[in-house]
Amino acid sequence: MPTTWYKPAGISVFPPNDGTPGPSVLADILQKQPWRGAVEWPKGFEGGIAHRLDTPTSGALLLADSPEELDKLRGWFSGRLLVKTYWMIASRDVPWSENRCSRSIAHHPRRKGRMVVQRGPDTPHRGQWYDADSRFRWLRERLFEVTITTGVTHQIRVHAAFLGIPLAGDRRYGGEDLPEALAEWEFCLHHVGLTGPGGFVTQPVLSPSWAK
Repeated sequence: MPTTWYKPAGISVFPPNDGTPGPSVLADILQKQPWRGAVEWPKGFEGGIAHRLDTPTSGALLLADSPEELDKLRGWFSGRLLVKTYWMIASRDVPWSENRCSRSIAHHPRRKGRMVVQRGPDTPHRGQWYDADSRFRWLRERLFEVTITTGVTHQIRVHAAFLGIPLAGDRRYGGEDLPEALAEWEFCLHHVGLTGPGGFVTQPVLSPSWAK
């Protein structure tokens, strides 16, 4: 059974590529489970980490306990057999309780680190378009649940903005400032966990204060 690991908001999954020292989830994993450092994992999956979360995002991270298990999980991810559930706080109110965005996503033609939604056949972009599907369900106030089976960079953030509910604090995609009580967050996005074939489900992790 794969391991579920809690990732705090504001901590990157892997150390910076430039070798800059600083905290990372991988460093924490190897400190607490040093045996993982002796396993020959594929590049980009060190420690058995099977997927990534953006630095500002908190929540459940899935770890394989062996290279063979990692291969199985990677197959589930590529086959879109895993459903990822998130919570988010929106900047605005909308007149709907459920919505879905299946528009493809690509890199912004000029701005590094920014993605764009395909609004039409001539939408400016850089590189290829990536399939993406996000389902949004209103829970209460401005708290939404989001489920995805794809995992494109910034997928939830750009799809939410396209549907008129940019994440609170996400200024890159039009979100408004967070309340002072949530100033420790860059934006409010939390990965609750994954479900998959044969009743697979990740173990519960710590919930953020804004979702309680």
